[in-house]
Amino acid sequence: MEKVTAKEKLLIDDAKEKEVIAVFKKTSDDMAAKLKDVPAALKADRDAATQKVEELKTANAPVAEVQAAEKVLAALPKDEASAKDAWTKAKAAADARARPLAGMPRHANQFAGDPAGDEKARKAFDESRRNFLALVFCLMVGTAALPHILMRYYTTPSVKEARESVTWSLFFIFLLYFTAPALAVLVKYEVFNVLVGTPFDKLPAWISAWAKVDPALLSVSDINKDGIFQLGEMRIGGDIIVLATPEIGGLPYVISGLVAAGGLAAALSTADGLLLTIANALSHDLYYKMIDPNAPTARRVMISKVLLLVVAVAAAMVAAQKPADILFLVSAAFSFAAAGFFPALVCGIFWKGATKWGATLGMIAGIGVTLYYMATTQTWLRGVFGVTSPVELWWGIQPISAGLFGVPLGFAVIIIVSLFTPKPTAEVQELVEHVRYPNLVKA
Repeated sequence: MEKVTAKEKLLIDDAKEKEVIAVFKKTSDDMAAKLKDVPAALKADRDAATQKVEELKTANAPVAEVQAAEKVLAALPKDEASAKDAWTKAKAAADARARPLAGMPRHANQFAGDPAGDEKARKAFDESRRNFLALVFCLMVGTAALPHILMRYYTTPSVKEARESVTWSLFFIFLLYFTAPALAVLVKYEVFNVLVGTPFDKLPAWISAWAKVDPALLSVSDINKDGIFQLGEMRIGGDIIVLATPEIGGLPYVISGLVAAGGLAAALSTADGLLLTIANALSHDLYYKMIDPNAPTARRVMISKVLLLVVAVAAAMVAAQKPADILFLVSAAFSFAAAGFFPALVCGIFWKGATKWGATLGMIAGIGVTLYYMATTQTWLRGVFGVTSPVELWWGIQPISAGLFGVPLGFAVIIIVSLFTPKPTAEVQELVEHVRYPNLVKA
């Protein structure tokens, strides 16, 4: 980390890196100028591209040059709306890469902003730290309440082994999250010390190989035309780091395949756990417990299988629409699980005074406030619900951590409602005692 930090300081002051930054700043200025008068700029670009094609054809230029000029003409925006959208995105991308270190966050800074800076920098630091802690809280509490994870406890034959299973699970989860920052630092060290300053024709083979997989995730181009690779000339996405790291470290590409297979296996395991949980909840808790308590086993199994198929198809249809960023969708699931299930689980197990009405209304209140906050602050959900009012964040908390507000409200509603509703029966209290201490035997 000390070596990476020292290299960061050198790259920030490097003259070649500043040349690349200047190119991106000019691109940003050009896009800004076009956005001031979109119709005129679009007409000028189209006229220039058309004239270029005609000049090449008139001069009997090589076919390759003519085709390249025609591609440039065809790639121009078709109308003013698409031109404005394309140029706005291009300006944002140029602005991001016009910052030192190609806009990459510095690993030594835990949070955005600067606690010792001006008021704006201090505010950014406080909000960044607050959001980090809020997200950690939602992920932690949400994990403890996810139904498909709780189902795994049924696979262990005893309480003792269930606790051992949880211990080992937490240990391996710890290893996963503890090594991720180390992985990022190692990749930065490799890029800073091996790639930067290398001629483009001598770059490692993994760059061209992964650039072919998805240029949006990894691409390099000689921006300042000096033939030497600078950090600002690389665009690399965080989604490719884990898969590309084995090859970056000199391991065979087969290791990347194993990593991808492991990720796919984890995704499938999570998906089937969720599907089984949802289908079983609908067939057993809703249909059998509430609609038809006398339903035979064969019918319950059939309904469970049908519901499993219906839920799977519905989930696939929603996923195909790509409604929002995958990070938001996953974190939203943790927030909803935290706000909806965690208070009811804790109070239901550790407080005999909790009632069914308190748990029900607490779950509704927790999920309700979480959904409300997301619907009024998250871009995609604002469009779904037609919200047009200005975005107002509560204490600067991002919608990804909305469960932070749902959890305390859920606890409050459960406690208040339970105090004003009939107490659970002795049989229910005995069940709670048995859940807390499963080895107890009736006298």
